[in-house]
Amino acid sequence: MLKNSSSNQQLNLFHFPLSQILDVNDPLIALANTIDWQIFENSFKKHYSKEGRPAKPIRLMVGILLLKQLENLSDENIVLQWKRNPYYQYFCGYNELQITEPCHATDLVYFRNRIGTEGMKVIFRMSVALHGSKSEEKQVVVDTTVQENNITYPTDGKLAIKIINHLQKIAKVEKIQLRRTYMKEIKGHRISLRFFRHPRKIKKARSAMKRLKTIAKTLIRDMDRNFTEKQHIKYAQDFYLYMRILLQTKTTKNKIYSLHESHAYAVGKGKDHKKWEYGTKASLVTTKKSCIIVGVASHEKNEHDSKTLEAALASANSNRVKPIQEAICDRGYQGKKEVQGVQISIPGKVLKRDTKYQKEIKREKFRRRAAIEPIIGHIKSDHRMQRNYLKGFIGDERNLLLAASAFNLKKWMNNFIWLIYVIKIALIISALRQQKRQEQQKYIQLFLHYLLLMK
Repeated sequence: MLKNSSSNQQLNLFHFPLSQILDVNDPLIALANTIDWQIFENSFKKHYSKEGRPAKPIRLMVGILLLKQLENLSDENIVLQWKRNPYYQYFCGYNELQITEPCHATDLVYFRNRIGTEGMKVIFRMSVALHGSKSEEKQVVVDTTVQENNITYPTDGKLAIKIINHLQKIAKVEKIQLRRTYMKEIKGHRISLRFFRHPRKIKKARSAMKRLKTIAKTLIRDMDRNFTEKQHIKYAQDFYLYMRILLQTKTTKNKIYSLHESHAYAVGKGKDHKKWEYGTKASLVTTKKSCIIVGVASHEKNEHDSKTLEAALASANSNRVKPIQEAICDRGYQGKKEVQGVQISIPGKVLKRDTKYQKEIKREKFRRRAAIEPIIGHIKSDHRMQRNYLKGFIGDERNLLLAASAFNLKKWMNNFIWLIYVIKIALIISALRQQKRQEQQKYIQLFLHYLLLMK
């Protein structure tokens, strides 16, 4: 059952309201007063039932999700910080100081699953609309990055040992007596794998790897013989995944790099410090001048950058009123000149027929394209896209949408701070001008006084 929003509750007679205590010029307070929270109430109301225990207010849950991404905090930490920070409480619709935690950390997981990816798109659309006409520029910049999953560096030895541990847990849960556990032998093979790059130990490491895969296959066969029909159906997908991992080789396509994030793939972006990144590719679309993120897309397959344009531009157009006319990309998008009626501009050789004016326009355009690179850096380091802790490809989509929403909100808050700064400077200048006028009047009066004395 959906509970009424806390912003509509009656004020307490014995406590001061937060709106009278907090700094009105704080950007978080201004953002809370600017966002149209009724959009979320109307969009998410359908996900709640009229029966049962009252649910948490929608504004509270949406506000906590946004604060989590804005401040780069985990589910556990944002709930704790919310209790300690009255500005967070005001942002979520409370006008009185709360001394208890708003919800359990797991409630955020349930809320994300409840509203789904479509709900995240509603939040992202709000963050774009908050900037008004600045988000309606004709030219946009498109680029891709990698959203890494929360997995360790994948090696065949790690995966084989994890599969063996999973099989032993399944045997314990289903009360199956294995002919042999191989625990002592696995410990020795793990030690042999530690220095597999050393020239003198590579042969021993390869034999240990081969033996670990053999042990895992033996355990699978042993358990398969003792399974009932129901157990076969229950663990069919898990065993299929294990066999795929054990049979894959160096040249196998669509390799699996993690047991719990089986959709992750390896992407090489040509970085010196990080040859491969393991996760999913993500596209970002930003406006050329104002640098507002107007579209994002997460890609389930590792496709060429030129094939990701359709999903990215479709996402951007769905969040705007005016359609995009030109998309500025880097040389990685070569092969496309037009997508969905949008002209694709890619840097190339200088044409002889171009006038000086045309050359200057192209130079300015492609120089401006580089502005998306620091945006990607900020959205990763400041808004929880460096490593995605949400499970599955659905988690990748949701984390990307929330991170982009947080970046847009942060940009709005920075613009608000700059506006306050400009207003203060203007007031100081006007005060100085009035002071000078008063001084001028004093000098004029003194001058007239001296004239009278001379007479």
